[in-house]
Amino acid sequence: MGEDGSYLDVVPFQLKRYEACKVQPFTNFNEALDEFYLRVTAAETAADAGTELEGLRREANKLRRVMSEQEQALREAENRGEAEKKVGDAIYAHSYEFQALLERFNAARNAGENLRTLISETSDVAVESFDSKNLSINVCVDGLCFSVNLRKSMFENAAEYYERGKRAKQKASGTLTALEESRRRLADIEQRLRESEKEQLTKPAMAMEELVKRKVQGKEWFEKFRYFLSSDGFLVVAGKDSVSNEVLIKKHVEKDDVVFHAEITGAPFVVVKTEGKLPTDQVLREASEFAAAFSRAWREGLGSADVYWVKPEQLSKTGSSGEYVAHGAFFVIGKRNWMRGVSLCTAVGVAEDEGEVFFVGGPVDAVKAKSRAYVTLLPGDMMGKEILRKILQSLGAKLPKELREKVIKASIERVREFVPYTKGRFAESAATR
Repeated sequence: MGEDGSYLDVVPFQLKRYEACKVQPFTNFNEALDEFYLRVTAAETAADAGTELEGLRREANKLRRVMSEQEQALREAENRGEAEKKVGDAIYAHSYEFQALLERFNAARNAGENLRTLISETSDVAVESFDSKNLSINVCVDGLCFSVNLRKSMFENAAEYYERGKRAKQKASGTLTALEESRRRLADIEQRLRESEKEQLTKPAMAMEELVKRKVQGKEWFEKFRYFLSSDGFLVVAGKDSVSNEVLIKKHVEKDDVVFHAEITGAPFVVVKTEGKLPTDQVLREASEFAAAFSRAWREGLGSADVYWVKPEQLSKTGSSGEYVAHGAFFVIGKRNWMRGVSLCTAVGVAEDEGEVFFVGGPVDAVKAKSRAYVTLLPGDMMGKEILRKILQSLGAKLPKELREKVIKASIERVREFVPYTKGRFAESAATR
């Protein structure tokens, strides 16, 4: 142990390199490993909280810079719109003078005279300069200096300035809408920032407490994966990523099992462990729902996905031409059994064991069969902590008082793994008994 009480390492026996360090003995090495990694995980959780907090601060600062630019653009657009309108008003206010001026310049142009000589001759109407390239004159009236196109009439010149003013005001309106959205987003981030700052003070202790509760001796092999028990008692296990997909298929699939996969890139393998029994239509349907829900189709917001199932012997790492697939993927040989248009939905439920609550997730029928209360989720845009908190609140609202507080105050991490891509929307909530 370090001088601050933190754990430096965990070893099965005393090492010479740690002679000067304080040692914390345990009954056995497994117990020591549990304690060591509990503390490491708690420290990582605290670090993650700090990282999240820093990310929110950066996002807030970025939004403030964007808002400053939007405010500047808004002021410029409003000022431009007002200035263009004033020019149009000035042209109309001096319509007689401008009409006479334009007629004189156009008459001189038609006669082939040098238009530059007219500047001094017409100084009483404040003609400042002549632009031969664009055939326009620059004038000053009522403290305003602007150009007048000699090809256009007085009315056309005024209309052009009014139109410019209108476009500037439209731009200002769009900028104002964007600014209001930025203000709304900043208010949301600042609220999350305050919540994160509060959590940072308590999260390490809460994480340690939660990890201690979850410390289980002799975990089952399938607990490393996603899994659920079907409503008729079959164990259904799914990979979480390419590594766990590979391990699941290579190490834990037996010849009588059934393997599912959604027909979309970015989907887990889902295995029904039959234990030699004939799989029912019910478990096949629930396994297909599980495969569809945790596929990329959920992230893309689709309503359904096609799913197929095969026997283990139909999976191979090499194709007929000798081509080898990437880690976590397999070739399918032979006929696929299709389940078309499987609806994307999943459920999160809460159950009770000797006064303590625990959470379950998976297909609706499977969760409903094992829960005191459950919520059904569909693909949607609510995400992150927001949807996880609302799941706990919705479940708690359906429970008796003695369990409600335990659910509502539970860590959102206890339900995160049951929500595909940590996003979705609510379809329904219900108490089962």
